[in-house]
Amino acid sequence: MYSDNVVLCAASAYEEKFYLDENFNALPDSVKDELKIMCVLYTQDVGGILVLEFDEDGNLQFRTEASEGDFSYDEIGSVLKIKELQNTKRELLEAIEMYYKVFFLGEEYED
Repeated sequence: MYSDNVVLCAASAYEEKFYLDENFNALPDSVKDELKIMCVLYTQDVGGILVLEFDEDGNLQFRTEASEGDFSYDEIGSVLKIKELQNTKRELLEAIEMYYKVFFLGEEYED
Protein backbone atom coordinates (compact mmCIF):
# COMPACT_ATOMS: atom_id res chain seq x y z
CA MET A 1 0.00 0.00 0.00
CA TYR A 2 1.19 3.49 -0.81
CA SER A 3 1.94 5.68 2.22
CA ASP A 4 2.20 9.02 0.43
CA ASN A 5 -0.10 10.72 -2.02
CA VAL A 6 0.37 9.54 -5.60
CA VAL A 7 0.13 12.20 -8.31
CA LEU A 8 -2.11 11.34 -11.25
CA CYS A 9 -1.60 14.53 -13.23
CA ALA A 10 -0.89 18.24 -12.93
CA ALA A 11 -1.12 21.42 -14.96
CA SER A 12 0.67 24.72 -14.47
CA ALA A 13 -0.40 28.14 -15.69
CA TYR A 14 3.13 29.39 -15.04
CA GLU A 15 4.96 26.91 -17.25
CA GLU A 16 1.95 26.23 -19.52
CA LYS A 17 2.57 22.50 -19.19
CA PHE A 18 0.56 19.38 -18.42
CA TYR A 19 2.03 16.34 -16.65
CA LEU A 20 0.61 12.81 -16.49
CA ASP A 21 2.47 10.35 -14.29
CA GLU A 22 3.90 7.57 -16.44
CA ASN A 23 2.37 4.96 -14.12
CA PHE A 24 -0.99 5.90 -15.65
CA ASN A 25 -0.02 5.49 -19.32
CA ALA A 26 -2.30 2.42 -19.48
CA LEU A 27 -5.38 4.62 -19.10
CA PRO A 28 -7.38 4.90 -22.32
CA ASP A 29 -6.35 7.82 -24.52
CA SER A 30 -9.83 9.33 -24.19
CA VAL A 31 -9.44 9.45 -20.39
CA LYS A 32 -5.95 10.96 -20.64
CA ASP A 33 -7.26 13.56 -23.09
CA GLU A 34 -10.19 14.40 -20.81
CA LEU A 35 -7.82 14.87 -17.85
CA LYS A 36 -5.56 17.11 -19.91
CA ILE A 37 -8.41 19.27 -21.13
CA MET A 38 -9.91 19.54 -17.65
CA CYS A 39 -6.64 20.51 -15.95
CA VAL A 40 -5.41 22.92 -18.62
CA LEU A 41 -8.76 24.73 -18.82
CA TYR A 42 -8.75 25.03 -15.03
CA THR A 43 -5.32 26.70 -14.99
CA GLN A 44 -6.32 29.02 -17.85
CA ASP A 45 -9.45 30.11 -15.98
CA VAL A 46 -8.07 30.33 -12.44
CA GLY A 47 -4.28 30.40 -12.76
CA GLY A 48 -1.76 28.69 -10.53
CA ILE A 49 -1.12 24.96 -10.48
CA LEU A 50 -3.65 22.13 -10.26
CA VAL A 51 -2.59 18.69 -9.06
CA LEU A 52 -4.85 15.63 -9.04
CA GLU A 53 -3.53 13.05 -6.61
CA PHE A 54 -4.66 9.95 -4.77
CA ASP A 55 -4.52 9.85 -0.99
CA GLU A 56 -3.45 6.70 0.86
CA ASP A 57 -7.03 5.36 0.73
CA GLY A 58 -7.24 5.80 -3.04
CA ASN A 59 -9.48 8.87 -3.03
CA LEU A 60 -8.80 11.37 -5.79
CA GLN A 61 -7.98 14.80 -4.38
CA PHE A 62 -7.68 18.19 -6.07
CA ARG A 63 -4.77 20.29 -4.78
CA THR A 64 -4.00 23.82 -5.93
CA GLU A 65 -0.98 26.03 -5.52
CA ALA A 66 -0.09 29.57 -6.49
CA SER A 67 3.11 31.56 -6.37
CA GLU A 68 3.27 33.85 -3.36
CA GLY A 69 3.23 37.04 -5.42
CA ASP A 70 0.63 35.89 -7.94
CA PHE A 71 -2.16 38.41 -7.53
CA SER A 72 -3.97 37.17 -10.63
CA TYR A 73 -4.68 33.76 -8.99
CA ASP A 74 -8.39 33.54 -8.20
CA GLU A 75 -8.65 31.69 -4.88
CA ILE A 76 -12.45 31.90 -4.64
CA GLY A 77 -12.81 30.98 -8.31
CA SER A 78 -10.54 27.99 -7.65
CA VAL A 79 -12.87 26.53 -5.03
CA LEU A 80 -15.91 27.10 -7.24
CA LYS A 81 -14.24 25.62 -10.32
CA ILE A 82 -13.15 22.49 -8.41
CA LYS A 83 -16.69 21.97 -7.12
CA GLU A 84 -17.99 22.39 -10.67
CA LEU A 85 -15.48 19.86 -12.02
CA GLN A 86 -16.31 17.38 -9.27
CA ASN A 87 -19.99 17.63 -10.24
CA THR A 88 -19.72 17.67 -14.02
CA LYS A 89 -16.93 15.07 -14.22
CA ARG A 90 -18.20 12.86 -11.38
CA GLU A 91 -18.49 9.69 -13.49
CA LEU A 92 -14.98 10.09 -14.94
CA LEU A 93 -13.42 10.85 -11.55
CA GLU A 94 -15.16 7.88 -9.87
CA ALA A 95 -13.98 5.56 -12.67
CA ILE A 96 -10.39 6.78 -12.25
CA GLU A 97 -10.61 6.23 -8.48
CA MET A 98 -11.89 2.68 -9.04
CA TYR A 99 -9.08 2.01 -11.55
CA TYR A 100 -6.50 3.17 -9.02
CA LYS A 101 -8.00 1.16 -6.15
CA VAL A 102 -8.15 -2.06 -8.20
CA PHE A 103 -4.87 -1.88 -10.13
CA PHE A 104 -2.64 -0.04 -7.67
CA LEU A 105 -4.06 -0.86 -4.25
CA GLY A 106 -5.25 -4.38 -5.11
CA GLU A 107 -8.81 -3.90 -3.86
CA GLU A 108 -11.69 -5.98 -5.17
CA TYR A 109 -13.86 -4.44 -7.88
CA GLU A 110 -17.26 -3.37 -6.56
CA ASP A 111 -20.03 -2.93 -9.11
